Formats: sequence, structure tokens, C-alpha cells
Amino acid sequence: MAATKSQLKFPSSATKLLKWFDQFGRHDLPWQLDVTAYRVWVSEIMLQQTQVATVIPYFTRFMQSFPDVKKLAAADENTVLSHWTGLGYYARARNLHKTAKLIVNDYHSSFPESVAELEELPGIGRSTAGAIISLALNKRAPILDGNVKRVFTRVLALNEWPGEKAAHEKLWRLAEALLPQERVNDYNQALMDLGATLCTRSKPNCEKCPWQSFCAAHAEGNPAKYPVKKPSKTKPHKSTFMLLLKNARGEILLEKRPASGIWGGLWSFPQISDETEIEKVCRAQFACKISQIKKGKPVKHVFSHYTLNIQPIKARASLLKNICLEAPQQIWYNPSQELPGGLAAPVLKLLQEYL
Repeated sequence: MAATKSQLKFPSSATKLLKWFDQFGRHDLPWQLDVTAYRVWVSEIMLQQTQVATVIPYFTRFMQSFPDVKKLAAADENTVLSHWTGLGYYARARNLHKTAKLIVNDYHSSFPESVAELEELPGIGRSTAGAIISLALNKRAPILDGNVKRVFTRVLALNEWPGEKAAHEKLWRLAEALLPQERVNDYNQALMDLGATLCTRSKPNCEKCPWQSFCAAHAEGNPAKYPVKKPSKTKPHKSTFMLLLKNARGEILLEKRPASGIWGGLWSFPQISDETEIEKVCRAQFACKISQIKKGKPVKHVFSHYTLNIQPIKARASLLKNICLEAPQQIWYNPSQELPGGLAAPVLKLLQEYL
């Protein structure tokens, strides 16, 4: 197998990588200071699909509000989501909150110390579990995050999309085979640093790479060819109308979305699918009649599996007397006050433009 052949080529891979890491690796990221399983866990969840530079201010603010797992578990979900606004992939935040409660209630506020137990918790996969075990506890456990996956596909010159099951298993076998007996925490951090700083997606700096001599992609002369791209598939487009309703007091109507699905648990503008139903919906569901209706500039938001085209509809709302809002998850938000919870990025952008 490809992994076995590669193992024979570089028995000193860990030594070379650790020597490079000691001199050139990152040692002062916020989650590397005062290392705990909790801090590693939060950082790993935030770093999924997100760049380090983006994560740092979010991580710092999150730790100020929720310095330990008990504080996070005791927090209101709206407060947790408000700290996540702008990071995207909001299911990560909801799972973070759920897992914090489980750790406090079922594990006496101490993180499980095995990959298998950690994987049982919401939002923690094999690589995240391996990172917690190795980085926080210095126990042997492999990782395979996006940066590491890219490094390994180039080492192997893997001519398969890494998302395919067989290819994914090859990468895990290599990750396990190369794991050293000592300094596992530094080794796994070094792997992530190698992918983030040298073995980058578009312009890998092979000349400075400690693994250059046994990298099959470098030997081929075209490392940027790897990882092989996912087979192309046209993303579908969906459309929605967002109602930006403002009353005489300057308050704006917000609605909390269902816990599951896109933007689950976040606050948003009310959405409708039929433009001709705006007045009827506003009267029946939001206890108001509307005037001064006009369309705003369309917004396009790209999800991983489809593109959402948003048409904002701005209108003045007049509240109907003796009629209450239909759902307790709807509020008239006063812009002078704090937001009630987390907002999806396009909703926050529209809100800022509308104020």
C-alpha cells in the first residue's frame, strides 16, 4: 500500500519535523498558553473551516466570557451564539454548549481521557478528539485536520479525493504510522503548523520544508496538484425574501429560528417565500400592517451545499392594537440595546445597513 512504502522512506520523519518546529513553529497562539483540555477543545472547534487569524479574537472573547467548562455549561444558549456571530457553521456552537453540559453533568467537569469517549460527545470527531488528547494531555493520538490532510496527500501524492472513504482511511493509517512515542503534543502541533505555514494550498514552500526529501508530490514537481479536488457538482440556488420591518419607535422585528437546520437557534429577519403574501403574513403573524414597502439590494450567501439568494424587503410597520405577536420567539429589537443572541453573518450585515 502507498502508506507502507512511504513509511520505509522516512523513519526519521518525526525527528526532522520536531527540529523544524522548535525553530520555526508557532508557540504563542492564545490556546497554546495555559494549555488545558477545555482551551484546546474550544480552539479546535473554532478552527474547523476557519483561519487562525479569524479565530484568535473570537477565542479571546469567548475565554473572557466562558473561562472554563462550568461557565460555558451554565450560560444561556443565546449568549453562547452571540459570541459566535460571524464565525459561521453555527452547529459548532450549539454542539459546544451541549457537550459542555454533558462534561459537567456526566464527567464531573473533567474531560474524558480517551479518543473513544470524546468521540461520543456532540461535535467531537476523531481528529478533534486526537487533538485534545495529544495537545492537552501529551498522550499518543493521531490527528487529521485540514492542514494535516493536505500535508499527507502530498507526501503520498495521493491521486484520490481525500473525502473518499478509501483515501481517508489511507491518510489515517499514515497518521497513525508516523506518530512518535514522545513529544506527541509538539509533533501534532508541528504537523498543523507545517500545513499552515509551508505546505499551503496554493504556493507550498518546499525549499524550507523538513519533509521535502521524502515527499512524493515534491519529487513529481507539482505539489500544488494535491489534494485532488472533489468531483465538481453544481450547487443549487435557493431564494428567499427577508422582511426588514421597522416600527414607529425605530425597533426592528427579529425572529428566532428553529433549533435545527440552517442558522438553527439564531435570530434572523422573518423570511417568506412568496412576495405577494407579505402584507397578509405581516398582519397574521406579526400583528402589524405595513407601508412604504421597497426592495433592498439583493444579498448572496454561499453555504457548503447550496447558494441562498436573499431579497431584502424594507417596510414601515404599524402595530395593530390588541393583537399580540403569535410566537414568543419574535421580538421588536431596540438598536440601542444588546442583541438578543447570535445572528447569521448576512443578517448582521443587513441589520447594520438598515440601522
